[in-house]
Amino acid sequence: MSLVKNWDERLASGPAQPQVSKRTITAWSLWDWGSAAWNAVVTTFVFSTWITSKAFVPTELADAYDTSLVARDQVDSIIATHSTWLSWGSAAAGIAIALLAPILGSRADAGGRRKLWLGINTGVVIVLMAMIFFVVPDQDNLSRNVVFGIVLLGLGNIFFELASVNYNSMLNQITTKENRGRISGIGWGAGYLGGIVLLFVLLVGFINPDVGWFGVTGENSLNIRAALLLSAVWFAVFAIPVFLAVPEKPAEATHKPLGVKGSYQKVIRDVKHLWHNDRQVLRFLFASAIFRDGLAGAFAFGGIIAQGTFGFTASTVIVFAIVANVISGIATIASGFLEDKIGAKRIIVFSLAGMVISALAIFFLHDAGTIWFWIFGSILCIFVGPIQSASRATVSRMATPNTEGELFGLYAMTGRVVSFLAPAMFGLLVAIFGRQYWGILGLALVLALGLALTLPLQFDRERGAQDEVPAQADH
Repeated sequence: MSLVKNWDERLASGPAQPQVSKRTITAWSLWDWGSAAWNAVVTTFVFSTWITSKAFVPTELADAYDTSLVARDQVDSIIATHSTWLSWGSAAAGIAIALLAPILGSRADAGGRRKLWLGINTGVVIVLMAMIFFVVPDQDNLSRNVVFGIVLLGLGNIFFELASVNYNSMLNQITTKENRGRISGIGWGAGYLGGIVLLFVLLVGFINPDVGWFGVTGENSLNIRAALLLSAVWFAVFAIPVFLAVPEKPAEATHKPLGVKGSYQKVIRDVKHLWHNDRQVLRFLFASAIFRDGLAGAFAFGGIIAQGTFGFTASTVIVFAIVANVISGIATIASGFLEDKIGAKRIIVFSLAGMVISALAIFFLHDAGTIWFWIFGSILCIFVGPIQSASRATVSRMATPNTEGELFGLYAMTGRVVSFLAPAMFGLLVAIFGRQYWGILGLALVLALGLALTLPLQFDRERGAQDEVPAQADH
C-alpha cells in the first residue's frame, strides 16, 4: 500500500466520511488537554528547571552563593554540568524516537492497534511522571538523583512522542477534509489552555505557598514532587475519554506481522517511493522539520532570553510563560477555523513570517527595555500554535486511510534528525559575538530557513476537489 496519496488523488479522495459527534471530538481533544502535564510541567516550566537548579547543589555552596565568589563559581559549574547531562539525555531520547517512531507507527496502522499503543505509551508516560516523586535532592546522592531524574525525563520523552504518533494519526478518523484544520486547532489549543489551568492549580496548591495543600511544604522539594505527582493524575484522568469515544481503526485485511528488520525495510521502501513518486511530501517533511526546530528553540530559549537579556526575574518569566500559553492557545483554536477556509500553507507561511519579524524586533530592541520583549514576545506567541496545528493537519491530509501512523512516524523522525539546528545556531552566534542577545538572531535564521523551504511547496490543493460534497461532521 502506498504511504501517501499523490497530489491528484488528494483532489478527489473517494467517498465522504461518516459524521463525527461533538462527544468524539471533545474526547480526542481532552488527550491534548491532559498532555500539558508532560509538555508544560515536566519538560518546560517545572521539572526541567528544578532538576538543573540549586536544589541539586550541596547546601553549603547554595547558601553561600550570594556572598562568596568561589561558591558562586562552583554552583554555576555544577548547574552547567547538570544542564549538560540534561541535554545529553534529551539527545539520546531524540535518537531513540527517530529510530522507533516510523516503524511503530506503521505496525500500529497495519495491525489495527492504534488505540492499544496509544494506551500503552500514555500509561508508561504517566508511570514515569509519578516516579519523578522519588527524585529527591538528597545531599548524599545529589548527582545520582539528577541522573535518575534525567533518565525518567528521557524515557518519558520517548514514550510521549510515540504516543503522539498514534494520537495524531486519529485525526483523520474524527474529521472530514472540510473541518480537519479547525479540529486540529481545537486539540492543539486545548493543550495550551490545559497547561495554563494545570500550572495555575500547581502554583496555588503546591509551589507558591509556604504550606500548600495537604500540608505540603518545600522541605526536600516535596512541593515540586507533589506537583508532579498530581500532574500524573491529571494526565491519566484526561487521557481516558479518547479510549472510550474514538473507535479503533480496523486492521488491514491483508496485514502480515513484520519483524523489526522487515519494519525498517518497509520504511526504507516508503521513503524511496516518496522520492520517486511524491517528493513534495518529502520536501514538506524536511521543511517542517526545520521550522518545527525553530519553534522548539523559541520555547527552549525564550525564558533564558527574557531573564538574561531583558532582566526578567524568575517569577516574571513564569508570568510571561502563562500569558504566552494563553495567547498561543486562543490563536491556535482561531487559526484552525481560518485554515479550513484559506488552506494550511497560507497559515504556515504567514505565521513563520510573523515569527521572523517578531524575533528580529526583539533582537534589535534588546537594550530598549522589558516592555518590548512583552510586546514582541507576545506577538511571536500568536504564531507558534497555528504553525504546529496546521502542520499536523497537513500530514493527516497527505496520508492514505491506513498509513496515518506511518507518515506521522516519519514526521516525528525528520523532526528529531535536525533537532540540533536551533540550539547550535543559538550557541554559535552567542559564542562568536559574546552576547546572549545574538542568539535571538540565530533562532530567527532557523525560522527564516524553514519559511524559505516552505514557500515553493504546493500543498494547499489537498483541501479537496471543489465538486466533491463531503459529509458534514457535527462540531
